[in-house]
Amino acid sequence: MDGKVDFVCCDFPTANRLTLHILAAVAEHEREMISARTKAGLAAAKASGKRLGNPKNLPQASAIGVASLKRNADTFADRVRPMIADVQYSGAKTLRAIGDALQARGVLTARGGKEWSAAAVRNVLIRLGERQP
Repeated sequence: MDGKVDFVCCDFPTANRLTLHILAAVAEHEREMISARTKAGLAAAKASGKRLGNPKNLPQASAIGVASLKRNADTFADRVRPMIADVQYSGAKTLRAIGDALQARGVLTARGGKEWSAAAVRNVLIRLGERQP
């Protein structure tokens, strides 16, 4: 609304700047009221001794999350195993040298990063059960 460009709403073609400004102000006020009611309700529940959240789900959710992370890490390690073997065959002996070679080849880390650290290479080798250089 601060710009100098006029626009037309398909579902409210007679709306002008004033109308839109008023509707936006009402929506903002409603958002603040909902937030205040939610915070007050949670505070009242907490004050009455109710424990918020569902602690029964935490161990199960945590176990599922950890299993998923391990599965993803195993998949990634299996995917980069041939590249690491190739780099080692070409003469890279240290973790840093392996990381530099992977980086030079454009191989992304497990989290999509471009820079391989020696620790990242070590972690992959440990996951693969291979001896570290």
